Amino acid sequence: MINPVWLRSFCTLVEVGHFTRTAERLHMTQSGVSQHVRKLEDQLGRPLLIRQGKQFMLTEAGERLYREARVIIRSLANLELRVGEDPPHEGLVRVMSPGSVGLKLYPHLLALQCQHPGLIIDYRFAPNADVEQAIASDALDVGFMTRLATRDEVSCQPIAEEPLLLVTPASIQDPSWPTLLQLGFIDHPDGAHHAGLLLGANYPEFQHSNLFEKKGFSNQINLILEPVSMGLGFTVLPAHAVVAFQQPDRVNSHQLSHPVSEILYLGVTRNRALPNRVQSVIAEARKWL
Repeated sequence: MINPVWLRSFCTLVEVGHFTRTAERLHMTQSGVSQHVRKLEDQLGRPLLIRQGKQFMLTEAGERLYREARVIIRSLANLELRVGEDPPHEGLVRVMSPGSVGLKLYPHLLALQCQHPGLIIDYRFAPNADVEQAIASDALDVGFMTRLATRDEVSCQPIAEEPLLLVTPASIQDPSWPTLLQLGFIDHPDGAHHAGLLLGANYPEFQHSNLFEKKGFSNQINLILEPVSMGLGFTVLPAHAVVAFQQPDRVNSHQLSHPVSEILYLGVTRNRALPNRVQSVIAEARKWL
């Protein structure tokens, strides 16, 4: 393989036309330039220059080498620039979060992409455990979780708080403990966790969501309140998910005596430098969460 440093010296010499000025441009000695040319000639097995005192002419092989080499040198220079570039609004950013966060955040990230078409947002909805696994396996640039990470590969920091709401059918005005027992629970992937936080702080009788008869389950954030709206049970959800429900008049969200908010954590791969495009997405997320 031909040494690209030798090629750069040769191409510069051809373009400058003088050994001394070439050495000055490349911050080398004149003998160093001559040595690079000789090494190229030795490797290729043919002369590249016809030397005439302090001047020179290219041989046919030298002409061919220059035509090919200048393309290579230019490509290497562009590669160095491309590798060094870190634009703030270009490239793919992989984001994952629980559904309630995504309902609020995703539209704003799409608006950011509309402003900067070179930015590509890949947004996935997933429960906390899947978000953490994706961050740990470096399959994700930034993740949002509603609990602290347990894996050493994941770095977490609190970024926002999201209120939890008890949601019943619209006909329920007093969500007493007997009323909740009678209604039954509409479960979801974080249902037990959310119920434990909110109901545990407001109902002395609460021990676990298993105390309620399960009346349904959905892992689609935009569908969890459908059975609630039909009178089939109650659930506990983050406020973002409740606000996003398309038929708010068919459900009733209750302000309990002891409000509870869930902390939202920003997760990234530990000890990984974040590209500017990821930093831009995180900055946008902070504005809306």
